[in-house]
Amino acid sequence: MAMQVPANMDPEQAMNIKSVKDFVASYNKLIEACFLDCINEFTTREVKAKEETCALNCMEKYLKMNQRISQRFEEFQMLANENILAAQKKIEGAKA
Repeated sequence: MAMQVPANMDPEQAMNIKSVKDFVASYNKLIEACFLDCINEFTTREVKAKEETCALNCMEKYLKMNQRISQRFEEFQMLANENILAAQKKIEGAKA
């Protein structure tokens, strides 16, 4: 889904809106996944203890997984930046 930004919108404001949209999309994905995995009793209005525990575990696992992916992405990004700097130094050294 492409984000449409009004022409007169401040770029910082547009980035903030995109961040909120990304967060909401991620949140919705989490809620749907945990609901489908944990909630299967529809004969009562109350949330069963088993369902609540499952949902809490599901959310905790999802958040830990998301945090780990972010850490790995940062690690790969730092390696990529180091490789780019090394390549630039190599090119500059060859020119000298």
